[in-house]
Amino acid sequence: MNTHINDDKILAVRRFLLNLQDNICQALEDQEQAGGVDGASCAKFVSDVWERPDGGGGRSNVLSDGMVIEKAGVMFSHIHIHALPPSASERHPQLAGAQAQAMGVSLVVHPKNPHVPTSHANVRLFVATPADGSDPIWWFGGGFDLTPFYPVMSDVVHWHRVAHQLCQPFGDDVYPTFKAWCDDYFYLKHRGECRGVGGLFYDDLNTTTQGWDFGRCFAFMQAVGQGYLDGIIPIFNSNKNTPYTADERAFQLYRRGRYVEYNLVYDRGTLFGLQSNGRTESILVSMPPLASWAYRYEPKMGTPEFELTDFYLKPRNWLNLTDKYNPQHPQNT
Repeated sequence: MNTHINDDKILAVRRFLLNLQDNICQALEDQEQAGGVDGASCAKFVSDVWERPDGGGGRSNVLSDGMVIEKAGVMFSHIHIHALPPSASERHPQLAGAQAQAMGVSLVVHPKNPHVPTSHANVRLFVATPADGSDPIWWFGGGFDLTPFYPVMSDVVHWHRVAHQLCQPFGDDVYPTFKAWCDDYFYLKHRGECRGVGGLFYDDLNTTTQGWDFGRCFAFMQAVGQGYLDGIIPIFNSNKNTPYTADERAFQLYRRGRYVEYNLVYDRGTLFGLQSNGRTESILVSMPPLASWAYRYEPKMGTPEFELTDFYLKPRNWLNLTDKYNPQHPQNT
Protein backbone atom coordinates (compact mmCIF):
# COMPACT_ATOMS: atom_id res chain seq x y z
CA MET A 1 0.00 0.00 0.00
CA ASN A 2 1.46 3.36 -1.08
CA THR A 3 1.66 5.83 1.79
CA HIS A 4 4.31 8.08 0.23
CA ILE A 5 3.40 11.63 -0.69
CA ASN A 6 5.27 13.88 -3.10
CA ASP A 7 4.88 17.26 -4.79
CA ASP A 8 3.07 15.78 -7.80
CA LYS A 9 0.33 14.38 -5.58
CA ILE A 10 -0.03 17.66 -3.72
CA LEU A 11 -0.26 19.57 -6.99
CA ALA A 12 -2.93 17.17 -8.28
CA VAL A 13 -5.06 17.89 -5.20
CA ARG A 14 -4.51 21.62 -5.65
CA ARG A 15 -5.66 21.48 -9.29
CA PHE A 16 -8.77 19.55 -8.31
CA LEU A 17 -9.64 22.02 -5.57
CA LEU A 18 -9.32 25.05 -7.83
CA ASN A 19 -11.50 23.36 -10.44
CA LEU A 20 -14.04 22.40 -7.78
CA GLN A 21 -14.22 26.00 -6.63
CA ASP A 22 -14.88 27.13 -10.21
CA ASN A 23 -17.60 24.49 -10.74
CA ILE A 24 -19.44 25.30 -7.52
CA CYS A 25 -19.34 29.05 -8.18
CA GLN A 26 -20.70 28.52 -11.69
CA ALA A 27 -23.51 26.29 -10.43
CA LEU A 28 -24.51 28.89 -7.83
CA GLU A 29 -24.36 31.72 -10.37
CA ASP A 30 -26.62 29.63 -12.59
CA GLN A 31 -29.16 29.64 -9.73
CA GLU A 32 -28.99 33.42 -9.69
CA GLN A 33 -29.44 33.55 -13.45
CA ALA A 34 -32.46 31.24 -13.33
CA GLY A 35 -34.02 33.08 -10.40
CA GLY A 36 -33.48 36.61 -11.64
CA VAL A 37 -36.09 39.05 -12.91
CA ASP A 38 -36.11 39.85 -16.63
CA GLY A 39 -33.88 42.82 -17.26
CA ALA A 40 -32.27 42.69 -13.81
CA SER A 41 -28.57 42.10 -13.45
CA CYS A 42 -27.77 38.89 -11.58
CA ALA A 43 -25.31 38.73 -8.74
CA LYS A 44 -21.96 37.13 -9.49
CA PHE A 45 -19.00 36.03 -7.45
CA VAL A 46 -16.25 38.54 -6.81
CA SER A 47 -12.84 36.87 -6.71
CA ASP A 48 -10.24 38.06 -4.22
CA VAL A 49 -6.76 36.56 -4.67
CA TRP A 50 -4.58 36.96 -1.60
CA GLU A 51 -1.17 36.00 -0.28
CA ARG A 52 -0.33 35.04 3.27
CA PRO A 53 2.75 36.70 4.82
CA ASP A 54 3.83 33.39 6.41
CA GLY A 55 3.53 31.53 3.10
CA GLY A 56 0.91 30.47 0.62
CA GLY A 57 -2.37 32.16 -0.13
CA GLY A 58 -5.73 31.60 -1.68
CA ARG A 59 -8.67 32.73 -3.75
CA SER A 60 -11.80 33.89 -1.95
CA ASN A 61 -14.96 34.03 -4.07
CA VAL A 62 -17.92 35.83 -2.52
CA LEU A 63 -21.41 36.50 -3.87
CA SER A 64 -23.61 39.03 -2.08
CA ASP A 65 -27.14 40.43 -2.30
CA GLY A 66 -28.40 38.09 -4.98
CA MET A 67 -31.99 37.44 -5.96
CA VAL A 68 -31.70 33.83 -4.77
CA ILE A 69 -28.55 33.80 -2.61
CA GLU A 70 -28.14 36.43 0.07
CA LYS A 71 -24.50 35.54 0.62
CA ALA A 72 -22.18 32.75 -0.47
CA GLY A 73 -18.49 32.27 0.15
CA VAL A 74 -16.56 29.62 -1.77
CA MET A 75 -12.99 29.76 -0.54
CA PHE A 76 -9.80 28.10 -1.75
CA SER A 77 -6.64 28.28 0.33
CA HIS A 78 -3.22 26.65 0.27
CA ILE A 79 -1.14 27.84 3.18
CA HIS A 80 2.20 27.00 4.76
CA ILE A 81 2.47 26.79 8.52
CA HIS A 82 5.73 27.10 10.47
CA ALA A 83 4.30 25.50 13.62
CA LEU A 84 0.98 23.69 13.89
CA PRO A 85 -1.45 25.41 16.30
CA PRO A 86 -3.16 23.55 19.16
CA SER A 87 -6.41 23.06 17.20
CA ALA A 88 -4.53 20.99 14.61
CA SER A 89 -2.18 19.05 16.88
CA GLU A 90 -4.46 18.19 19.81
CA ARG A 91 -5.32 14.87 18.12
CA HIS A 92 -1.71 14.46 16.97
CA PRO A 93 0.49 15.45 19.93
CA GLN A 94 3.58 14.16 18.12
CA LEU A 95 3.08 16.96 15.58
CA ALA A 96 3.03 19.83 18.06
CA GLY A 97 5.06 22.64 16.51
CA ALA A 98 5.58 20.77 13.22
CA GLN A 99 5.84 22.51 9.89
CA ALA A 100 2.84 21.86 7.65
CA GLN A 101 0.83 22.86 4.66
CA ALA A 102 -2.93 22.83 4.40
CA MET A 103 -5.15 23.23 1.37
CA GLY A 104 -8.84 23.02 0.83
CA VAL A 105 -12.10 24.41 -0.43
CA SER A 106 -14.65 25.53 2.13
CA LEU A 107 -18.03 27.04 1.41
CA VAL A 108 -21.16 28.30 3.08
CA VAL A 109 -24.26 29.38 1.18
CA HIS A 110 -26.95 31.50 2.85
CA PRO A 111 -30.00 31.65 0.55
CA LYS A 112 -32.47 34.53 0.76
CA ASN A 113 -35.61 32.39 0.80
CA PRO A 114 -36.23 30.77 4.23
CA HIS A 115 -37.47 27.65 2.45
CA VAL A 116 -34.01 27.00 0.97
CA PRO A 117 -31.60 25.57 3.56
CA THR A 118 -28.23 26.99 4.42
CA SER A 119 -25.56 24.56 3.21
CA HIS A 120 -21.91 23.99 4.01
CA ALA A 121 -19.16 21.87 2.49
CA ASN A 122 -15.46 21.47 3.02
CA VAL A 123 -12.73 19.26 1.59
CA ARG A 124 -9.12 19.58 2.69
CA LEU A 125 -5.68 18.01 2.83
CA PHE A 126 -3.07 18.43 5.57
CA VAL A 127 0.57 17.49 5.19
CA ALA A 128 2.78 17.83 8.27
CA THR A 129 6.52 17.29 8.66
CA PRO A 130 7.43 16.20 12.21
CA ALA A 131 10.12 18.20 13.97
CA ASP A 132 12.27 15.07 14.31
CA GLY A 133 12.71 14.92 10.52
CA SER A 134 10.71 11.73 10.00
CA ASP A 135 8.52 11.17 6.93
CA PRO A 136 5.64 13.60 6.33
CA ILE A 137 2.24 12.66 7.72
CA TRP A 138 -0.83 13.45 5.64
CA TRP A 139 -4.55 13.23 6.13
CA PHE A 140 -7.75 14.28 4.39
CA GLY A 141 -10.89 15.71 5.92
CA GLY A 142 -14.17 17.29 4.98
CA GLY A 143 -17.83 16.63 4.35
CA PHE A 144 -21.06 18.54 3.86
CA ASP A 145 -24.14 19.31 5.94
CA LEU A 146 -27.55 20.92 5.53
CA THR A 147 -29.22 23.45 7.84
CA PRO A 148 -32.89 23.96 6.92
CA PHE A 149 -35.32 26.41 8.52
CA TYR A 150 -38.52 24.97 6.99
CA PRO A 151 -37.48 21.42 6.11
CA VAL A 152 -39.10 19.30 3.42
CA MET A 153 -38.83 15.59 4.13
CA SER A 154 -38.11 14.67 0.51
CA ASP A 155 -35.23 17.18 0.40
CA VAL A 156 -33.64 15.75 3.54
CA VAL A 157 -34.02 12.20 2.23
CA HIS A 158 -32.51 13.26 -1.12
CA TRP A 159 -29.54 14.90 0.63
CA HIS A 160 -28.76 11.74 2.57
CA ARG A 161 -29.30 9.44 -0.39
CA VAL A 162 -26.70 11.43 -2.33
CA ALA A 163 -24.33 11.07 0.61
CA HIS A 164 -25.03 7.33 0.85
CA GLN A 165 -24.55 6.73 -2.87
CA LEU A 166 -21.20 8.52 -3.08
CA CYS A 167 -19.93 6.52 -0.12
CA GLN A 168 -20.99 3.09 -1.42
CA PRO A 169 -17.98 2.49 -3.73
CA PHE A 170 -15.72 2.96 -0.71
CA GLY A 171 -17.41 0.46 1.58
CA ASP A 172 -20.75 -0.28 3.23
CA ASP A 173 -19.58 1.13 6.56
CA VAL A 174 -18.47 4.52 5.22
CA TYR A 175 -21.82 6.31 5.09
CA PRO A 176 -23.10 5.22 8.53
CA THR A 177 -19.73 6.02 10.12
CA PHE A 178 -19.31 9.46 8.58
CA LYS A 179 -23.02 10.27 8.92
CA ALA A 180 -22.86 9.58 12.67
CA TRP A 181 -19.65 11.63 12.91
CA CYS A 182 -21.47 14.54 11.25
CA ASP A 183 -24.37 14.31 13.70
CA ASP A 184 -21.93 14.35 16.62
CA TYR A 185 -19.71 17.12 15.24
CA PHE A 186 -22.37 19.64 14.22
CA TYR A 187 -24.02 19.63 17.63
CA LEU A 188 -24.55 22.68 19.82
CA LYS A 189 -23.95 21.34 23.32
CA HIS A 190 -25.16 24.50 25.03
CA ARG A 191 -28.45 24.31 23.09
CA GLY A 192 -28.86 20.55 23.17
CA GLU A 193 -29.64 20.35 19.46
CA CYS A 194 -28.03 19.54 16.13
CA ARG A 195 -27.13 22.44 13.86
CA GLY A 196 -29.14 20.90 11.03
CA VAL A 197 -30.03 17.56 9.49
CA GLY A 198 -26.44 16.46 8.96
CA GLY A 199 -24.74 14.79 6.05
CA LEU A 200 -21.13 13.59 6.14
CA PHE A 201 -18.12 14.54 8.22
CA TYR A 202 -14.70 12.90 8.31
CA ASP A 203 -11.21 13.79 9.44
CA ASP A 204 -7.81 12.12 9.83
CA LEU A 205 -8.51 10.06 6.72
CA ASN A 206 -5.34 8.21 5.69
CA THR A 207 -3.70 4.80 5.54
CA THR A 208 -3.45 4.47 9.31
CA THR A 209 -7.05 5.32 10.16
CA GLN A 210 -8.99 3.92 7.20
CA GLY A 211 -6.52 1.62 5.45
CA TRP A 212 -6.81 3.67 2.25
CA ASP A 213 -3.80 4.78 0.25
CA PHE A 214 -3.41 8.37 -0.95
CA GLY A 215 -5.17 7.73 -4.26
CA ARG A 216 -8.27 6.26 -2.62
CA CYS A 217 -8.46 9.08 -0.08
CA PHE A 218 -8.14 11.61 -2.88
CA ALA A 219 -10.88 9.84 -4.84
CA PHE A 220 -13.17 10.11 -1.84
CA MET A 221 -12.42 13.85 -1.61
CA GLN A 222 -13.47 14.20 -5.25
CA ALA A 223 -16.69 12.25 -4.65
CA VAL A 224 -17.62 14.45 -1.71
CA GLY A 225 -16.93 17.62 -3.67
CA GLN A 226 -19.20 16.53 -6.52
CA GLY A 227 -21.74 15.15 -4.06
CA TYR A 228 -22.32 18.59 -2.59
CA LEU A 229 -23.58 19.89 -5.94
CA ASP A 230 -25.60 16.74 -6.61
CA GLY A 231 -27.28 17.25 -3.25
CA ILE A 232 -27.92 20.98 -3.11
CA ILE A 233 -28.91 22.02 -6.64
CA PRO A 234 -32.18 20.00 -6.74
CA ILE A 235 -33.10 21.48 -3.34
CA PHE A 236 -32.56 24.98 -4.69
CA ASN A 237 -34.66 24.20 -7.74
CA SER A 238 -37.53 22.86 -5.63
CA ASN A 239 -37.72 25.68 -3.09
CA LYS A 240 -36.21 28.95 -4.30
CA ASN A 241 -39.53 30.25 -5.67
CA THR A 242 -41.64 29.23 -2.66
CA PRO A 243 -43.52 32.29 -1.31
CA TYR A 244 -42.61 33.30 2.23
CA THR A 245 -43.90 35.70 4.85
CA ALA A 246 -42.19 38.33 6.99
CA ASP A 247 -42.61 36.02 9.99
CA GLU A 248 -40.85 33.19 8.16
CA ARG A 249 -38.01 35.54 7.25
CA ALA A 250 -37.73 36.59 10.91
CA PHE A 251 -37.55 32.93 11.97
CA GLN A 252 -34.79 32.33 9.41
CA LEU A 253 -32.73 35.15 10.93
CA TYR A 254 -33.35 33.80 14.43
CA ARG A 255 -32.14 30.34 13.43
CA ARG A 256 -29.13 31.84 11.69
CA GLY A 257 -28.07 32.95 15.15
CA ARG A 258 -27.53 29.30 16.00
CA TYR A 259 -25.25 29.02 12.97
CA VAL A 260 -23.15 31.91 14.23
CA GLU A 261 -22.96 30.38 17.70
CA TYR A 262 -21.71 27.07 16.35
CA ASN A 263 -19.07 28.56 14.07
CA LEU A 264 -17.61 30.80 16.76
CA VAL A 265 -17.74 28.33 19.65
CA TYR A 266 -17.15 24.86 18.19
CA ASP A 267 -16.02 24.83 14.58
CA ARG A 268 -12.45 23.49 14.35
CA GLY A 269 -11.86 25.14 10.98
CA THR A 270 -12.61 28.57 12.43
CA LEU A 271 -10.41 27.90 15.45
CA PHE A 272 -7.58 26.57 13.28
CA GLY A 273 -7.73 29.59 10.99
CA LEU A 274 -7.60 32.08 13.83
CA GLN A 275 -4.90 30.20 15.74
CA SER A 276 -2.70 29.82 12.65
CA ASN A 277 -2.76 33.55 11.93
CA GLY A 278 -5.07 32.96 8.99
CA ARG A 279 -6.86 35.57 6.91
CA THR A 280 -9.70 36.80 9.10
CA GLU A 281 -11.94 37.90 6.21
CA SER A 282 -11.77 34.41 4.69
CA ILE A 283 -12.21 32.63 8.01
CA LEU A 284 -15.34 34.56 8.98
CA VAL A 285 -16.92 34.67 5.52
CA SER A 286 -19.15 31.81 6.69
CA MET A 287 -21.14 34.24 8.83
CA PRO A 288 -24.58 35.21 7.51
CA PRO A 289 -25.10 38.85 6.53
CA LEU A 290 -28.03 39.11 8.93
CA ALA A 291 -28.92 37.13 12.06
CA SER A 292 -30.92 37.73 15.22
CA TRP A 293 -31.38 36.48 18.75
CA ALA A 294 -34.48 36.42 20.94
CA TYR A 295 -34.75 35.90 24.68
CA ARG A 296 -36.52 32.63 25.57
CA TYR A 297 -38.22 32.21 22.23
CA GLU A 298 -40.49 29.15 22.20
CA PRO A 299 -42.32 28.14 19.01
CA LYS A 300 -45.93 27.13 19.42
CA MET A 301 -46.69 23.41 19.31
CA GLY A 302 -48.02 22.32 15.95
CA THR A 303 -46.30 25.05 13.95
CA PRO A 304 -43.57 24.47 11.34
CA GLU A 305 -41.17 26.28 13.65
CA PHE A 306 -41.92 23.78 16.41
CA GLU A 307 -41.55 20.92 13.93
CA LEU A 308 -37.97 21.97 13.16
CA THR A 309 -36.63 21.36 16.67
CA ASP A 310 -39.13 18.70 17.68
CA PHE A 311 -38.31 16.39 14.81
CA TYR A 312 -35.69 17.48 12.30
CA LEU A 313 -32.84 18.66 14.52
CA LYS A 314 -32.31 15.19 15.94
CA PRO A 315 -30.14 12.39 14.49
CA ARG A 316 -32.22 10.00 12.40
CA ASN A 317 -31.90 7.34 9.73
CA TRP A 318 -33.16 9.53 6.91
CA LEU A 319 -32.62 7.16 4.02
CA ASN A 320 -36.00 5.44 4.09
CA LEU A 321 -38.27 8.12 5.53
CA THR A 322 -41.04 9.12 3.15
CA ASP A 323 -43.91 10.40 5.31
CA LYS A 324 -44.38 14.02 6.25
CA TYR A 325 -43.80 15.06 9.83
CA ASN A 326 -46.39 13.70 12.23
CA PRO A 327 -45.86 14.14 15.98
CA GLN A 328 -47.77 10.89 16.59
CA HIS A 329 -45.83 8.88 14.00
CA PRO A 330 -43.57 6.09 15.38
CA GLN A 331 -40.56 7.63 13.57
CA ASN A 332 -40.86 10.67 15.87
CA THR A 333 -39.57 8.73 18.86
